[in-house]
Amino acid sequence: MSPPVTGPVIAGVRILVDADACPVKDEIYKVAWRLDVPVVIVANNHFRVPIHPLVSRIVVDDGFDAADDWIAERADAQAVVITADILLAERALKAGATVLAPTGKPFTPASIGGAIATRAIMADLRAGGDVIGGPAPFQKTDRSRFLSALDAALVRLKRA
Repeated sequence: MSPPVTGPVIAGVRILVDADACPVKDEIYKVAWRLDVPVVIVANNHFRVPIHPLVSRIVVDDGFDAADDWIAERADAQAVVITADILLAERALKAGATVLAPTGKPFTPASIGGAIATRAIMADLRAGGDVIGGPAPFQKTDRSRFLSALDAALVRLKRA
């Protein structure tokens, strides 16, 4: 068992990244540096992050949902959470965070119920042996949409 994870206590506007499968980390750094916003990269594995005073890396143990738990416990109205995990998105929204998927699609209180229902239906289909496709391949337009959405979310939070 790993020791408990400790890390920076960051107050104010910040970005919390569910990083293990995040395809837009470089974009997050660019926007964060331009707007002077701290970024916390949370993962179950060690991987390289830029050496920069605004970037912190937290490596959690490999327990089920350990990264999600770390992020959810620190999400609040001053946090932008980046995740493709619908259940983490729901937890972060309940804590008051702004939540974006890596495609730039915002998770909102109005949309999260439908996303959870779709996730449950797809899980049931897979459990029943149905062969179904996964998400669409990540595109340049997703990257562009993400950059725009992250910039807008951070500017809005910094003005508030």
